Amino acid sequence: MRIRRPTRTLSSITQIYLLLYSPKPLTKYLPKVSHKTSFFSHLPFHSSLCSTMAGESESFSTTAEDTAKYGFERGDMYQSNLAGTLDPYERHVFLCYKSHESWPTRVEDSDSDPLPKLLASAIKARKGDMNLKTKLTICEGSNDLKLSDGDVLIFPDMILYRGLKESDVDSFVEDVLVSGKPWLSGVQEELTGLYVFVCSHNNRDRRCGVCGPILIEKFKEEIELKELKNQVFVTACSHVGGHKYAGNVIIFSAASDGKIAGNWYGYVTPNDVLELLDKQIGKGEIIDRIWRGQMGATAEEAEKVEEPKLSNGTNVNSNEQPQETGTKEKTGTGCCQGANGFSCCRDENVEKKVGAFSCWMEKMEHRPVLTTIAVVGAVATVALAYGLYRRAR
Repeated sequence: MRIRRPTRTLSSITQIYLLLYSPKPLTKYLPKVSHKTSFFSHLPFHSSLCSTMAGESESFSTTAEDTAKYGFERGDMYQSNLAGTLDPYERHVFLCYKSHESWPTRVEDSDSDPLPKLLASAIKARKGDMNLKTKLTICEGSNDLKLSDGDVLIFPDMILYRGLKESDVDSFVEDVLVSGKPWLSGVQEELTGLYVFVCSHNNRDRRCGVCGPILIEKFKEEIELKELKNQVFVTACSHVGGHKYAGNVIIFSAASDGKIAGNWYGYVTPNDVLELLDKQIGKGEIIDRIWRGQMGATAEEAEKVEEPKLSNGTNVNSNEQPQETGTKEKTGTGCCQGANGFSCCRDENVEKKVGAFSCWMEKMEHRPVLTTIAVVGAVATVALAYGLYRRAR
């Protein structure tokens, strides 16, 4: 039996690395664009980088200046302690509604978006009657789960209701959120799988607008490599609080006791995605250095977490800025049997193959020759396209 061997392509990982983490002199090899033109649109991976969970392309402009100012190397990264920055709450409701590009600054208070506004107003008006402190967030729909506008996901209950309409908001809040009963006007479905929500609310804060789509693409890439597409789902969500901590990620997965927990993470970069999949999602283990808190936990419990540290091991309270070390934290290579039967393991032979290729890639990405390869590849692509054009004539 042949084993499908996932590979990491140079076109996606390397180009993202060059764009976000390479020294400034490399920018002379990249296309010159005006401040009104999307920098990403000139790169081969533009369509995949800016795709949503539903497979639709993004169109908001992200310039090189925006990336430096609002991306993962911006000045306010790692400047605050994360533990205890989440206000305690016990239930999270997500309303699927349009795409993150179309959300206004305050989508839950927009007259042009009546469904989110009505639901937010109803929850606020009835919060005194609810036994659980409830948070509402807007998210994008998903073709993977056939989610569309009006569908409602509830955590930690793992419940899905489809097709909420403006006229049904009051009865939904009364039956489900206040009385804790199944909604009489809808069919209750059970959610299966694990869920990752990434704040990408560009019109609310540019930091999340820049970091969010990149993190979503990285999550999707690693999920596909680990063959977890039917187990782990990722999509964009609206403002969750603490934009200065972007990238902001919320993960609903099984804890070590098997119960669904909602863990919040801040200052998440593409380098943290694999660790989040292996540890938080795969094993139910919290990653302290980027952990903000957990749904259901008190602020005091969150603050008991060991003082967060940067990826390079320095304390966040230190005035010293994080330095690129050129090394990555090692993660376990053994089989990781996750909580509640979830496993992020791959076939041993595949793991060895991918591991060897990854080591080669890491070495290549730190060599100056990579710049030459990128330039030569771009020139060759243009030459080939021009040749085909001449033949067509």
